[in-house]
Formats: sequence, structure tokens, C-alpha cells
Amino acid sequence: MSHPAASPDFWHERWLHNQIGFHEGQPNAHLLRHWPDLGLDPSARVLVPLCGKAHDLAWLAARGHPVTGVELSPLACAGFFAERGLRPEVRPQGPYMAWSAGGVTILQGDFMKLEGTWDACWDRAALIALPPELRPRYGQVLRGCLAPQAPVLLITFVYDQGKRDGPPFSVGDPEVQALYPGATMLHREGLHEDPRWKEVGLVEEVAWRATVG
Repeated sequence: MSHPAASPDFWHERWLHNQIGFHEGQPNAHLLRHWPDLGLDPSARVLVPLCGKAHDLAWLAARGHPVTGVELSPLACAGFFAERGLRPEVRPQGPYMAWSAGGVTILQGDFMKLEGTWDACWDRAALIALPPELRPRYGQVLRGCLAPQAPVLLITFVYDQGKRDGPPFSVGDPEVQALYPGATMLHREGLHEDPRWKEVGLVEEVAWRATVG
């Protein structure tokens, strides 16, 4: 049986009822720490899968990157621009509705239908949002949308999945290496002081740099 998180309805319900504990109220600390080390030209096109209304999109755009997020929920798309006082242009683009303003375009729709080419990817909450049955397909689509040698900055969680159901799901190091052969671990830390994980025990947050192609 598929996990509920495999259904679009699961995520639409989360946004409808504001159950978005995965949303950070500021740019992600790993993004701030590791993105400059990728050495990307400001013109590099950045893909942010399953982006929600993350502050990360604006942070990347402020550094000159043309940023494309992909997000299922129209509430998330509208929220991102409204919180910045922006009035986006909204237009059909293939299987998506494209919301654009302030150097950011969010494609509203199913990530698995994505086509195009980007120069880099920031994945804070995409891979870990997907149940195991969807992660191989996600990796395949992502690899098909990134230019050769495009870097991926990835965040994963590692914990005892028997103590808590995802999302966010536990994605172990072997699975990361299977999806992205040669991926390099950049940082690993335990979340001992985070009350959201108190009942789980040992939880590790891991930052990775991977290369596609």
C-alpha cells in the first residue's frame, strides 16, 4: 500500500490546514553555509524541487540566480509572493501554471512531469518528503533536468523510521550514494536539542554535495 504522502491530496490538505512544520521562516542554514562553496556563476539557473514558499527562493534570486521552484500547492505559490508584496504573472506553461515575479518562477504542478535544463539544484525538503516508492522516480526526473556536472546541494535526515513515520522520511547514506554516485558529505549533526524530534531519539541532519552526470 502506498504511503499517504505519495498522494497530492496529502500535501493539499497540509497547506489547506497550515500543517507546514517543514516551512522555515528564514533561509536555510545549510544553504547559507555551503552554497557559496559551489562556485556557481550568478547566471546559473537553479532548480528548487517541492519548494513550498521557502525563503530560500528569494535568497538565491538575490544572488543573481534565475530561480525555478516546483510546487504542488497554489496556496504555497500565492503565499511566497504575497509575503514579499509581489504581484506575480500567472500563466500556463506546459503541464504547469507558472507564477513569476522578483527573479523567481514557481511551476505549480507535479514535479514528476518536469522537463527542461537547469545548472544546479537545491534540495532541502524534496527527497525527504517522498516515500520510498517515489524516490527512484524523483531521482530519474531530476537527473534528466540538470545539465552535465550540475551540482546538487542536498539535505537528508537519518533516524529510526520505526519510531516515527515520515515525512520527513529517513534517507540513509547508502540510498543517497545509490541515487547520486560519488556524493560527498559536507556536514552531519545530531538534532538532540530540537523538541520536534524528542520522541525519536537519535536524529541526524546531513548535508551533501552531489554531481549529476
